[in-house]
Amino acid sequence: MIGITKLLCGSENFGDSLRYTHGAKDEKYGVSRGKGPVVVWNCTNTCNLSCKHCYADSKHCQFEEELDTKAAKALIDDLASFKVPVLLISGGEPLLRKDIFELLKYTRENNIRSTVSTNGTLIDKEVAKDLKQNGVSYVGISLDGIGIRNDAFRGVHGSFDKAATGIRNCLDIGQKVGLRFTINRSNYDQLEDVFYFIKEEGIPRVCFYHLAYSGRASQMIEEDITHEEKRLAMDLIMKKAIEFGKKVEILTVDNHADAAYLYLKVKENHPEIADRVSKLLHMNGGNRSGMAFANIDFKGNVHPDQFTQHHTFGNIREKKFSEIWKNPTSSLALELRDRKPLLTGRCSLCKWLSICNGNLRVRAEAVTGDFWASDPACYLTNEEIGGLPF
Repeated sequence: MIGITKLLCGSENFGDSLRYTHGAKDEKYGVSRGKGPVVVWNCTNTCNLSCKHCYADSKHCQFEEELDTKAAKALIDDLASFKVPVLLISGGEPLLRKDIFELLKYTRENNIRSTVSTNGTLIDKEVAKDLKQNGVSYVGISLDGIGIRNDAFRGVHGSFDKAATGIRNCLDIGQKVGLRFTINRSNYDQLEDVFYFIKEEGIPRVCFYHLAYSGRASQMIEEDITHEEKRLAMDLIMKKAIEFGKKVEILTVDNHADAAYLYLKVKENHPEIADRVSKLLHMNGGNRSGMAFANIDFKGNVHPDQFTQHHTFGNIREKKFSEIWKNPTSSLALELRDRKPLLTGRCSLCKWLSICNGNLRVRAEAVTGDFWASDPACYLTNEEIGGLPF
């Protein structure tokens, strides 16, 4: 994640303390010294929607391999002992788990900050209260368009209205909530509308995801927007971040070309903050999948991130997550912690490697078959990647 508001406006939010801290970029298996990685746990693969870009390929059915309550609590115990700072509970649709509030309560009791990633359609007033009462720090609700555009993308009529109601139910009781929006060909022209929705509804946070070519989205490569459109999208996002100021936290996710592009724009238009932005980007170091970020799927398999579930480091039914992470036997796990020498193509030559760290590997693999090839979603020009070193 790249904290656009943090970088441009100097805001302070919890995630910033994990992303922009001294020594973070050099940490091999955590966000910083003494802390484990941020963990995304896909607690279920069952979902009530059919989103076109679902990286988990979730379905309208039950999965027998899902971790039961006992195994889930054992996982939480291990994460607590490993000092994991945040457990992001995702799916499928996590609110379809019958024990979800029991697990959220248990997470809070173990002093782990919990966030929930949901499609929002199941958040009635009572569910919103339950989320808050069980200590959820943040609810991220996925919308991929306004109105029927979202419904078409998510495969269920009325899903936008239900998600919007879920957002309002959270806001009404003071449960922090925000949007998760994946930019693609079907919704690129609605970015202005999304910002209008954020302003009108008083939503305090939004994460703009770049399309990751994984799961069902691996069939959507042609639905990604062009490099020029990515640049225009970033121009709008940065403009809105300055307009909203610290009132709305804006982030982009899954394309660290954003970091270099933002810095270049800052140096051109706001040189007075360029040094501060440079320092923060260097603290972060770019993509840290397999280092400061981990994924555990509904079967208990451990992965570098949620988009790379076809690469597995081990299974928590056989060995604790903390042991898998601290003492990896997977060659890929070791390579990700020292990846720069393995990168090829433009990535290997790029002047921005110290703040990007090779971007999102799953896209390179999906397009070329080579995990270490250049990320095709990098929209920097050849001139930009060869100039203006920090």
